[in-house]
Amino acid sequence: MLGLVKKLFGDANEREVKRLMKTVELINSMEPELQKLSDEQLRAKTEEFRARIEKGDTLEQLLPEAFATVREASKRVLGKRHYDVQLLGGVALHEGKIAEMKTGEGKTLVGTLPVYLNALSSKGVHVVTVNDYLASRDSNEMGQIYNFLGMTVGLNLSGMSHEMKQDAYACDITYGTNNEYGFDYLRDNMVLYQEQMVQRPLNFAIIDEVDSILVDEARTPLIISGQAAKSTDLYFAADRFVSRLKIEDDFTIDVKTRQVALTEAGVAKAEKAFGIENMYDIKNVTLNHHVQQALRAHSIMRRDVDYVISEGEIVIVDEFTGRMMAGRRYSDGLHQAIEAKESLEVQNESMTLATITFQNYFRMYRKLSGMTGTAKTEEEEFKSIYGLEVLQIPTNKPNQRQDLPDVVYKSEMAKYRAAVDEIVERYKKKQPILVGTVSIENSELLSDMLHKKGVQHKVLNAKFHAEEAEIISRAGQAGSVTIATNMAGRGTDILLGEDVPAVGGLHIIGTERHESRRIDNQLRGRAGRQGDPGSSQFYLSLEDELMRRFGADNVLGMMERLGFEEDQPIESKLITRAVESAQKRVEGNNFDMRKVVLQYDDVMNQQREIIYRQRRDVLESENIRQIVMDMIKPCVERIVDAHCSEEEVPENWELEEVISYMHRHLLEEGSLTKDDLWGKEKEEIVEYLFGKIVHIYNEREEHLGEELVREFEKVVVLRAVDSKWMDHIDAMDHLRQGIHLRAYGGTDPLREYQFEGYEMFNAMIFAIQEEVANYIMKSRVEQNVERQSVVEESQISTNAEPEVKRPVTKDEGTGRNEPCPCGSGKKYKQCHGKQG
Repeated sequence: MLGLVKKLFGDANEREVKRLMKTVELINSMEPELQKLSDEQLRAKTEEFRARIEKGDTLEQLLPEAFATVREASKRVLGKRHYDVQLLGGVALHEGKIAEMKTGEGKTLVGTLPVYLNALSSKGVHVVTVNDYLASRDSNEMGQIYNFLGMTVGLNLSGMSHEMKQDAYACDITYGTNNEYGFDYLRDNMVLYQEQMVQRPLNFAIIDEVDSILVDEARTPLIISGQAAKSTDLYFAADRFVSRLKIEDDFTIDVKTRQVALTEAGVAKAEKAFGIENMYDIKNVTLNHHVQQALRAHSIMRRDVDYVISEGEIVIVDEFTGRMMAGRRYSDGLHQAIEAKESLEVQNESMTLATITFQNYFRMYRKLSGMTGTAKTEEEEFKSIYGLEVLQIPTNKPNQRQDLPDVVYKSEMAKYRAAVDEIVERYKKKQPILVGTVSIENSELLSDMLHKKGVQHKVLNAKFHAEEAEIISRAGQAGSVTIATNMAGRGTDILLGEDVPAVGGLHIIGTERHESRRIDNQLRGRAGRQGDPGSSQFYLSLEDELMRRFGADNVLGMMERLGFEEDQPIESKLITRAVESAQKRVEGNNFDMRKVVLQYDDVMNQQREIIYRQRRDVLESENIRQIVMDMIKPCVERIVDAHCSEEEVPENWELEEVISYMHRHLLEEGSLTKDDLWGKEKEEIVEYLFGKIVHIYNEREEHLGEELVREFEKVVVLRAVDSKWMDHIDAMDHLRQGIHLRAYGGTDPLREYQFEGYEMFNAMIFAIQEEVANYIMKSRVEQNVERQSVVEESQISTNAEPEVKRPVTKDEGTGRNEPCPCGSGKKYKQCHGKQG
C-alpha cells in the first residue's frame, strides 16, 4: 500500500503517512485479543480507559487500544470494520490535522475513532456538520457505537429549548451544525443567569466538510440581531431614481470586482432629482449610501441567481451550495434595496446584538480537526489562519474515475445544447448522470431542454431541497439523470446500481467552472467512489462568468479568426490551463478577502473576549461588590484629574466642578463642601471622596440587606455592559464601513481601525463605569429587583433563522404629529417620518 502512496503523494505527505502507519499496525495487532471479548467486556473498556486517565495516562498512550476497541464495536453494532486508511485518518484527526479523504471513503466512520478517544477525558467532544439533516443522521447511526461502549450522545438542533441544549452539551459527544454551536456561544454571553448557559468550555471539535465551514462560510459572520427602527421611504426614493439610469451614460459596472459607480452625468442627475447641491457633501452621506445600494441591487444582484423571491420575501441563495438561506439578510441596507427593487415591503434594518466570525469561534477550541474530500488547494489558508495541517489519506482502492478534458463553446446556448446531446446519448444506454450547475436559473434552463428531449430527470436546487439527500443517494441508479446546483446533497454517498459498472459508472457533467477549483473537484469526486468506474467532463462557454472575468475576449477573437462555428467545440490544454490560472487568481483574491475579514474581526475579538470574560465573572460570582467598587473609583479619579491639573496651583483647582459632579452622580446633594476638599493633595481628594462613597454604600447594605444589594448590583452591571456593548458593536460596524476611505489619505485603513477601535472601546468602558456608578449610587432600590434583557426576547433573531418580521411602509395618510404606523408609540415625525 505504501508503494501506491509514494506514487500518489509528495515526500512530506508520504513521510507523515509512513509515520502514522506504524500506529495503524499497532492497532491491527490488538484486533485478535479484542475479538475474544464478550460485549460486556468490550463495553467495560470505557471505564478502564477513564480509570487509566485518572492515574495519569495520556490519550496518546490509550490511542491504539481505544481505536481497536471502536473498530471492534463498529463491527458488532453496524457490521462495518474500519479499513487501515480509515484508522490512518482517525490518527490524523486526533493529532489536530485535516484529513483529506476522497468521496466514498467513509469519513463519517473515521470520525468515530478520535471522537471516542477524546470523549474519554469527559470534557466534551463536538462533531460539526453542515446541516441539521447530517447532524441527526450521523448522531443516530454513529451514536449506536458510542452507546454500545457506554457513552452518551447529544444532538444540538436549532429551535431547541435551553434545557434540551444543556442536556445535549452535557453528553460525552454532541452533534450539531457550525451555525448552532456559534450561536449558542453568542447566546451564552447574553444570558442573565449562569444557569441559562448551555455550553461547557470548548474542548475538541471535529468538523465534517471542513472546507465548506472554515473556508466557504468564513466570509459571513454569525449575527444575533434585534429590530432597529429606520425610515424606509428613502429606499423607495433611491430605487425610483436608479431605475431611470442608463448603463455607461449614468453609471459603470466593474465585472471583475462587482462594483458600481455613478458617472459625472449620474451624479448631476442625482443632485437634480433629490434637490441637493453636492452629492458628496457630508450631510448627504445617507442619501449617497442609499443610491449606491439601489444601484448594486439593480445592476449586480440577480434574481434566481443571487436570491429568490419566496412567499413575498427575498431569500438569499448560497453561492457555494445553491441552497436557500432562510432568514439570512444582506447587510448594510442592500437587502432593503433589493426589496424596494422587487416592489416588496421593506423590512426594518436590524441592530446587531452579538456577532463572531467562524474563524474566531473555532479558534477558541483547545483542539480542532476536520475532514473533507478537498482541502489541499486551501492548505495555506488552513495553516495560516487555523494552524491546521492537511494530510492526504490514500484511497482504500485505486481511483478508476476518468476525467475527460474540458470542451469550450463560443456561446452559452451552444454549450447547453452540447451537454444535453451528451446526456441523451448516455441516457439511452442507461448510464446514470449527475449534472452540476452554478445557479438555479441554469438548472431550470437545462431541465426545460431535457423535458423537450423526453429525458426523465430529477432537479435538485435551492427551491426543492427537502428530500435532497434521498434524491442524491439514488443518483447512481441505472438511467437516472440528476441536475443539482453545485454541491447539493453533500455528505451523502452515491451507490451504483447493479448493472451500472458495466456501462461506465456514474458520469459527471459540469456546466460551468466554479471560481474555486475545490468546488469543481467536489463535483468530480461524486463519481468513482471506492474504486468504482466513473467519468467526468466540464462544458464551458466563453460567455461563462469566470471566462468573461479573465480574458475570454482573446480566445473569442482567436476562434473567430479560425472560423469556428457556434456549435463547434474547442478542446485545448491552453484554455484549460487559462481557466485553472483564473481560478487560482480568484482563490487568492477570496483568501485575501477572508484574511481581511479576520484581521478586522480580530480587533473586535480582543474586545469581545474582555467583555464576555467580565460578564461571566459577574454571572459566576456570588458577590460582585468589589467589581462595582472597581468601576466607581475610576469615575472619581477621572473627574478629579480633569479639574485638578498638576500643571495648575491647587488654589486654581476647579473644586466646585468636582463637587457638582459628585452631587449629580454619586453623593447626596449638600453632602460635600469645598472646605472638605481644600488643602488636600490630588490622591487625598480621591481617597476622601471614595471613602464617603464606601461609607454610604455600607449604610445602604445594612439597611436593605446584603442579598438584595448583591442582586441589584448584578442587575445594574449586566444592563450597562449589554446596552453599551451593543451600541459599541453598531459603532464599530459603521466605523468599519467607512474606514476604507482613509486609504485615499495615504493611511492604512486597518491600522486606523485598530487605533480608533481601541479608543472607542476605552470610551465604552468609561461609559459602562459611569452608568454603573450613577445607577448604583443614585437609584432607589426596591424589593424584588429583576434582571432584564436590553432587547425583548421576541425581537431577537439570528442570520440563520427567520427573523420576526415587522414590515414598515409609509402610510400616505399619516400626519407628522400622528402615531407612527410602525407601532413604536412615537409620533410619525420623530420615528419613520424623519428624513434619511
